[in-house]
Amino acid sequence: MEFWPEFMASSWGREFVAGGLGGMAGVVSGYPLDTLRILIQQPHHHPVSAFHLLRRIVASEGPFALYRGMGAPLASVTFQNAVVFQVYALLSRALDSGSRNDPPSYKSVALAGVGTGALQSMMLSPVELVKIRLQLQMKDHRHHQTSREGPVRMAWSILRREGLRGIYRGLSITMLRDAPAHGVYFLTYEYGREKFHPGCRKNGQESLGTMLVAGGMAGGLCFGRTDLGVVPEVRDGEGASVLDDLQEVLGYGVGLLLRNLGTRDVV
Repeated sequence: MEFWPEFMASSWGREFVAGGLGGMAGVVSGYPLDTLRILIQQPHHHPVSAFHLLRRIVASEGPFALYRGMGAPLASVTFQNAVVFQVYALLSRALDSGSRNDPPSYKSVALAGVGTGALQSMMLSPVELVKIRLQLQMKDHRHHQTSREGPVRMAWSILRREGLRGIYRGLSITMLRDAPAHGVYFLTYEYGREKFHPGCRKNGQESLGTMLVAGGMAGGLCFGRTDLGVVPEVRDGEGASVLDDLQEVLGYGVGLLLRNLGTRDVV
């Protein structure tokens, strides 16, 4: 009966709750831009500005269309954050050969970030697939609503039609995107906070400004990249390899990979 007070009294419990609330706030605030990003990435979509696309969606379907498919990432973000930071903490220590009293080396930080990103991809690839499929449920050319599905029904529909392999479609390319990105993120964050506030990696006493600036730098460097996440959504065949996926996307032109950089950087 005393679980919740004891849970909140622990540093892990406070980090879990704070990370969950922060992650949910991030999903809600950034989701409209993510929807625009997904739509702009589609090869059949004529290149338009994000603002023009935003006006068109709001005028034709209303503002809530920008939040279509948000339930899946919103439900998983707390678990995602808890796993990511706990796995990163364990790996960074396990891969470091230095003293337990010193912070992990930057090499251990980068390797732990790569491992964390790979594990996260395995857990969240189905969530990402369901989210994108829901975001693409738009009106057809005759202005009639297509049949709409919720996250659970969409996931079940994919499993029924395509099996377990279908629900994990795009996993390889997602790993290629997320594993190195997490390595860059954690390395940049740890290096930045130490430079802005020397000694904080050891004593943990950095300012809020240091955390915000270091986190902003890490996020900008990590996510201001070519988004390989476009690859699995362009492919509609089954059993294709990563190289086949990438070749298919490049057939539409390199610009397709770069089309979303504006909205991605803001998100």
